[in-house]
Amino acid sequence: MEIKIGSKEVLTILHVLAWIIFIGICIEAGGIIFNTFFALVINPIGAKNFWMQIDLSNLISYDSGYFLVVTGIMSIVSLMKAILFYLIVKLFYNKQFDFSHPFNTTLNKFISNLAYLTFGIGLFSIWGLKYTAWLRLNGIDVPSVEELHIGGADVWLFMSVVLFVIAQIFKRGIEIQTENDLTV
Repeated sequence: MEIKIGSKEVLTILHVLAWIIFIGICIEAGGIIFNTFFALVINPIGAKNFWMQIDLSNLISYDSGYFLVVTGIMSIVSLMKAILFYLIVKLFYNKQFDFSHPFNTTLNKFISNLAYLTFGIGLFSIWGLKYTAWLRLNGIDVPSVEELHIGGADVWLFMSVVLFVIAQIFKRGIEIQTENDLTV
């Protein structure tokens, strides 16, 4: 007995996975923002067990401004990831998108937005990498970028270039499809 999995089933599975990832990233972004506020305004000892057990107590005790920059970068990266997956989840609910005619402006705009978001995530991840390296050079104990969830800048930038190329291919496909529709 052979089980066939078609594109419709794969899209349904991807939709469910996108929802799960979106919810997880929203929780992460909210946790980072809440813990930043808590450590800065209510109790600086909260930086000892920051989000996901990250210890930022040395950073906040050295300078709360440095702490705010690092957690701000973490927040921005998490929020941009959440927006990225929001766009993916939203695509499945968008009634303007037609899977039978994939070369359309809705999908081109979607891919372009993903490209810009991944580029932004890459830039902020690089900024976080450089900033934490600078802090370490100044003798401040800072967790690694992987622990801070801002690593992988090169991957995000590479993905943005790939998405920009795909967006341009779709843009050309839309032009060809429009020309063909006009000649018929």
